[in-house]
Amino acid sequence: MSTPTPTGGRGPATVEAEDPGAGTAATAVPAPVLRLASLGWQVGGATILDEVTFDVREGEFLAFIGPNGAGKTSLFNLISGLNRATRGSIALDGTDITALPPHARARRGLGRTFQTSSLWPGMTVADHVRLAAQAAGGGSYSLWRRARPYTGETARTLERTGLAHRADTPAGALSHGEKRKLELAVLLVGDPRVMLLDEPMAGVSAEEVPALTELIRSLHRDEGRTVLMVEHHMDVLLGLADRLAVMHHGTLLALDTPEAVTADETVQSAYLGEAL
Repeated sequence: MSTPTPTGGRGPATVEAEDPGAGTAATAVPAPVLRLASLGWQVGGATILDEVTFDVREGEFLAFIGPNGAGKTSLFNLISGLNRATRGSIALDGTDITALPPHARARRGLGRTFQTSSLWPGMTVADHVRLAAQAAGGGSYSLWRRARPYTGETARTLERTGLAHRADTPAGALSHGEKRKLELAVLLVGDPRVMLLDEPMAGVSAEEVPALTELIRSLHRDEGRTVLMVEHHMDVLLGLADRLAVMHHGTLLALDTPEAVTADETVQSAYLGEAL
């Protein structure tokens, strides 16, 4: 199994790779879209995350697994800017974003959903998306101002996420699966290149998981978006991920293909000895 060290990737910037052959020209290797270097987070003297280092390629699907309390959501909080790393760095397209607030990272193409829904129960599905479109377009958070320019974008996004028929429905009346789709719709109007999805299947019924899984797959494969996802449904992840990252006690235990990770004895022991 490969060790959790930077692997390079396909980003807009490039770096020169060493050529092991004598007398041949060096090859330009695209830089990663996202790079974490020795990232750490301490709170009150307690180490929550320690020495987390990896690269994410442009268009890659990287899934995160690990026991509860392993540091998966804490890592997403650092990447998205919700919390500030106490050591190490985060680079997006080769630019250091470690000190940037969440909204500045969002403007650079980094979007995120959360485990717990942040929807307003009394607001309609369409108004959620329209409000997010206004904010992404630099407008104010008002349902009554500048709404018309975003009507088409709202309709297209609802169609894309399978919610067009629920446009006038209050969010509180949606099923869990539909709420997750709405959260994705709100995220999509900001047109993120890199999407952080934190347990999107949480609370979703077994009947709704396949449709939500297919939507996420389509956003990745058909639209070329880079996806980082935390999820406990291993069957879902194995059908989506290019690589699996295993978090354990705040460290990156393993990072490799799904086949290599699920066969690794060290990874299995992190799950109390149960095979993944």
